[in-house]
Amino acid sequence: MPITFETERCTVRPFEQGDIDAFMAYRNNLDWMRYQGFKGLTRQAYEEALLGVPNLDCGVQLAVVSRQTGGLIGDLYLRLEKKTGWIGYTIAPQFARQGLANEVVTELLLQLQQAGLTLVKAGVEELNLASIQLLKKLGFEQFGVEDSELIFQLDLSKIVPVNRDKQPIEIL
Repeated sequence: MPITFETERCTVRPFEQGDIDAFMAYRNNLDWMRYQGFKGLTRQAYEEALLGVPNLDCGVQLAVVSRQTGGLIGDLYLRLEKKTGWIGYTIAPQFARQGLANEVVTELLLQLQQAGLTLVKAGVEELNLASIQLLKKLGFEQFGVEDSELIFQLDLSKIVPVNRDKQPIEIL
């Protein structure tokens, strides 16, 4: 099941062995990752989680790589529950504040819409103001709290579909 797409500056794809060092560099930076889960693990634990066969029902991390350099710049998380997607995103600190999260999440939302999903949710720590700001900018609305996270959702029927020549990701 291919889960790959491109934006102007990034390619989103499954993780490869060569991505692990860069992934560990930012995921094990506990100050940078203070609002994130899935951090502080061993190389073996990351390899087992990232390099296996993707299973969207359990959730999958996808590599966000620079189209210019081919280097890892962050990751996306995607999990499916029927016609609802749960997303997460992390950009490595040296690539932060460049609009990359906005770029890849916007394209992910369009891809999910084209694939037939109707709702996308994201959980965010209350103090993660940058992430909350991004979700609101993308049209998400807060609708609850779950396990100490603010839960935001976006009705994909409210975003404007784009006539595109890109193939949607295969997810269903």
